[in-house]
Amino acid sequence: MNNAELIPFGSDGELAQAAAGAWLDEITAANRSGSPHCVALSGGRITLKFFSAAIAQSKARGISLARVEFFWADERCVPPDDPESNFAAADKLFFQPLGIAADKIHRIRGEDAPESAVREAEAEICRLAPLNAHGLPVLDLIFLGLGEDGHVASLFPGELPAATANRSVYRAIANSPKPPPNRVTLGYPAIAAARQVWVLASGTGKAAALRESLRPDGQTPLAHVIRLRSHTRIYSDISQA
Repeated sequence: MNNAELIPFGSDGELAQAAAGAWLDEITAANRSGSPHCVALSGGRITLKFFSAAIAQSKARGISLARVEFFWADERCVPPDDPESNFAAADKLFFQPLGIAADKIHRIRGEDAPESAVREAEAEICRLAPLNAHGLPVLDLIFLGLGEDGHVASLFPGELPAATANRSVYRAIANSPKPPPNRVTLGYPAIAAARQVWVLASGTGKAAALRESLRPDGQTPLAHVIRLRSHTRIYSDISQA
């Protein structure tokens, strides 16, 4: 796809270092302009290496993250201290080590009823991020992972067209094919509206999903994201041989 930029790496460590460095460049540019930087994080194994790389590089380069507003691409409907929580991993491995202020962390309340969590998350992101002509928040950057089935955030294959076209910023997902079953996720329109989307595609068993996602007529959720956007950057250590 012409609107997908695939950047290959030989290992997950190299991928994490490169993505972290590029992200810190974005934050540096925002700091120089005096603008906040609105980012949505995702979970996944590669995120843990990414956090470590970002911490080390931010300290080495003297880059402040004090103006970054942190949101989530998706969250599992579990308490914030649950091992399955995307927030829990980020809090322990990233926010606490860097001393990120609590008022910059806008977590999805996975412990609440999904519909309530959706309403609160949508109100918070629309309060802080600029809105486009369609009323969608325009995040500076959304990080996404890639599942073995081509899913991104908590957008899974096999959804009905009406669900895929849902214009809500966040929406509840029930009966997810991956546990836990109940989740909250950004929808496709909100992902399409972001200034940048970077996919950290790492891990075994995902080569077929990545190939399918890069096809012009690909049927994975990532393929749908790519078609909706003029540019999506994919950092990948997945062999395409």
